[in-house]
Amino acid sequence: MSIFKDLFKKIIRNRKPDEDTVVVKGKPKPKYYGTVVPSLNFNASSDASSLQSAIEKDEVDKDVIIAVLVKRSNEQRQKIKVVYEASTGKSLEKALKSALRSDLEDVSLLCSWIPLTLMPTCSGRPQRDGPRVPKELEEVIKRRPAVTSPRALLALLKAQKDESVEIDNDLARKDAEILFEAGENTKGTDVSVFIDILSKRSGPQLIKTFQHYAAVSDISLPKALDLELKGDIEECLIDIVKCSWNKAAVFAEKLHLAMKGHGTCEDTLIRVMVSRSEVDLKKIIAEYRAMYDVSLQEAILMDTKGHYESVLLGLCGAH
Repeated sequence: MSIFKDLFKKIIRNRKPDEDTVVVKGKPKPKYYGTVVPSLNFNASSDASSLQSAIEKDEVDKDVIIAVLVKRSNEQRQKIKVVYEASTGKSLEKALKSALRSDLEDVSLLCSWIPLTLMPTCSGRPQRDGPRVPKELEEVIKRRPAVTSPRALLALLKAQKDESVEIDNDLARKDAEILFEAGENTKGTDVSVFIDILSKRSGPQLIKTFQHYAAVSDISLPKALDLELKGDIEECLIDIVKCSWNKAAVFAEKLHLAMKGHGTCEDTLIRVMVSRSEVDLKKIIAEYRAMYDVSLQEAILMDTKGHYESVLLGLCGAH
């Protein structure tokens, strides 16, 4: 697949996982790379009142809505939402939906919800904080003919991925050997082994596993996946590998593809910008410039307009 020739060449570039952590009380902790931070002078009642006034005006004040939703953290947005609904007796989502239209409506609604990390291949944490995968959904996934990799999808939805930044070198070596035996060194492929290891190990742990894999095989693990697996299961597991190596570059590519050519994939653009704004959007912005020789902000300016453009730039940290 050409995906390896182009994408991995960009994503594996200058990867330094140690730069992603800081030591706090003797333990490594992930750095904060979000562009949205909590407002220092936050007042949920004042913001809820501002939103109500902006929404109920004869001509909706979109600038106020953008300022409130973009310049508040998700935790603060949820408090505003509670106060708004208690004081007005109305759903904030429904009020925004009736007041706004098109792309600005979509991004504003997503900002007002509790955002999930919309790529379960990249992180299991938000899914673990939410409800377990309903049994009915499991059955639908298993029965759907279009889903040729239900085991991989269910493993990711159940979000058993370890989020630790600590690395077990012995486990990485053992996992590399197990993956080799399950794929290259046997007739056929034991897909369940690939799903089990790639869906459960943390990003830093998988990086170490990839390094050990290179010692037992003549080819890289991504190339092995390309040779051994086919269809959407291959794409699913490849995404895990890519995200483990350089998650920000993967999202940078998704944003680039969403704005590439004629038209824009607004759904992808909005979901990535909102869901990563309090996670690693600063890193995604840096990777975007390095990969495409243009800033994400410039790309947004060229591809969008009006208040929709303003809210996306606001999520980038531009004011």
